[in-house]
Amino acid sequence: MDCFKEGPNFLVIDPDECIDCAVCIPECPANAIFAEEDVPADQVHFIALNAELSPVFKTITRSKDPLPDADEWNGKPGKLQYLER
Repeated sequence: MDCFKEGPNFLVIDPDECIDCAVCIPECPANAIFAEEDVPADQVHFIALNAELSPVFKTITRSKDPLPDADEWNGKPGKLQYLER
C-alpha cells in the first residue's frame, strides 16, 4: 500500500490511502499503530496530524532500517515537540 509517508523525523499513515486492512498493526516495532476506533484517548490528536501531513510527506516505497536511535525514542513521552514538518 502507498499509505505510509515519511517526513524528516516522523512517519504518518495517509487516511485516504489506507484500506484499513490492519496488517501494519502487529508489524509496527514501536506498537504505535492502532485501528482508528482503538486509538488511545491521549493520542487522538494524531489522527488529524496524519491527515494534515500525509499530503506533504513523501510516500515510502520500500522497507528501510530503523534510525540508529529508534530504541531510545520508542515510548518516550513528549516527542511531538521535535516534529519536523
